Amino acid sequence: MARTSTDHPREHTPFLSRPGVRRLAPFVLLTVIALVFIFENRTSVEIRLLIPLVTMPLWGALLIAWGLGLLACLIALWRRPDRHGRRPKK
Repeated sequence: MARTSTDHPREHTPFLSRPGVRRLAPFVLLTVIALVFIFENRTSVEIRLLIPLVTMPLWGALLIAWGLGLLACLIALWRRPDRHGRRPKK
């Protein structure tokens, strides 16, 4: 006898218990904290970029550093071998 959708009702998973949300929540929390910190620092500072000396708002320098760090993390994750993929053949 074929099963119908009413035989086994689908269980409801709470939103915060879903794996995708549990992986994304710390990233969102740290991003919000970092952005608040970045935009609270509005003074101008002098920054040496190898040879030239530039004056820019501190929030701009922090935002650039945060973006470069995020890019480095994404590249590192992209280059990491698949941990949950297929097992090597024997």
